Amino acid sequence: MTDNSKVLVVGEYFRGQVISATSKTINCASQISSDVDLLILANDPEIANQSRLFDGISKVLTIQDTIFENPLASIMAPIIADIAKDYDCVLVPSTTFGKDLTPRISALLDVSQLTDIMEVLNPRTFKRPIYAGNAIETLEISEGQKIIATVRPASFKDVGNSNDAALSSIDLPNVEIPSHTRYKGLESEIQERPDLQVASVVISGGRGVGSSENFDILYQLADKLGASVGASRAAVDAGYVPNDMQVGQTGKIIAPDLYMAFGISGAIQHIAGIKDAGTIVAVNKDPDAPIFEVADIGIVADLFEFIPDLLSKLD
Repeated sequence: MTDNSKVLVVGEYFRGQVISATSKTINCASQISSDVDLLILANDPEIANQSRLFDGISKVLTIQDTIFENPLASIMAPIIADIAKDYDCVLVPSTTFGKDLTPRISALLDVSQLTDIMEVLNPRTFKRPIYAGNAIETLEISEGQKIIATVRPASFKDVGNSNDAALSSIDLPNVEIPSHTRYKGLESEIQERPDLQVASVVISGGRGVGSSENFDILYQLADKLGASVGASRAAVDAGYVPNDMQVGQTGKIIAPDLYMAFGISGAIQHIAGIKDAGTIVAVNKDPDAPIFEVADIGIVADLFEFIPDLLSKLD
């Protein structure tokens, strides 16, 4: 059920590509209203052009300016807040960038923020996870109150790409741009495997993998399946893998079609990050491991025997 409210979705992009979380946020927005605009603040016109294809949007608003050469939440927030005055609802993906941006917009507009929308019951009533996903809270926003919210990407599907939305270039609002934040540089690893947050298949390892060297066997399986590789917090804290691979409440919330967990006991914080996965397969030599309680398929086995056997069968 949608109403006549106007919804603004703030688009997020990386390396010249609009990320999947933006598409999923548009899906959420289209369940609130049929009048959805997408805002792209970038210094690359191609980003706005590719955004026109998203189904469910009426038009793409874009500002091309050098101050958006590198997206900084502190700079974008006052601009978005000014544009948001004409909208009833502003939605941003619940990503690292979105979580940095949305509180700033809310503060500038003096509006309470709603976090992690996972379901739209009606245009002003939403569900969100609390207590590491162990409880679901229903929130109703009062009539007339502007909605500023983040959308949980794992709870929504991507929209289609058959649209040809209008592209509208707008002027930079006359607002004060903060100067206390400056872009210094970006350090990130270029991965050949799919991005963890959008991969359809994810292979994860826990403390039971034993070492960073032993993760190589997971990488072999992932490459065979075209999968991404994740890890539990225990594996990250042990130094087996970098923290950008962490899956769970304090890591990345993911929803792959297939999630395979090796040597992961299943702490509640980890389960919170994989609850939306299509099929969960757990391999652990401990038959009492908590992860078997949520797994669709549980296999009691030594991962160092199971994976080579699986690889030989895949060959």
